[in-house]
Amino acid sequence: MTSEQELLSAAALTAFRLNGRFLDLAERLAGPAGLTAAWWQVLGAVLAAPLPVSAIARDMGITRQAVQRTADLLVDRGLLTYRDNPAHRRAKLVAPTAEGRAAVAAIAPAHLRAARMLVEAVGEDRLAEAVAAMDSLAKALDTLDHD
Repeated sequence: MTSEQELLSAAALTAFRLNGRFLDLAERLAGPAGLTAAWWQVLGAVLAAPLPVSAIARDMGITRQAVQRTADLLVDRGLLTYRDNPAHRRAKLVAPTAEGRAAVAAIAPAHLRAARMLVEAVGEDRLAEAVAAMDSLAKALDTLDHD
């Protein structure tokens, strides 16, 4: 195996481990607010502005179908709503309801505590560098030819 292959494998395994740890943390933070990590993820994606399901999926790197199932469930629970999309007749916009915003807001105190603990453990500058490196890696992976 070449050093490049070893680096790719190490990066992937680290990303998988981080994904598991972040999902576990998200479940622990979201649970007391009556949410799951996936529900929080979809709600969080539309807090700033309503988006179509396809845009949420693209931004999160997950399937449109997975986002659609979660959005439908959250609409049924009154945490999200579908709105008409002036840019596309069939692709509705997903927007949070007041209840959805309140559920996300309920997570904020525990989220802040976890963020402070992580910054204390890693250091703010080092964490910012890690986030920038992960973002750079994600963008590079987007450019790979998927033959």
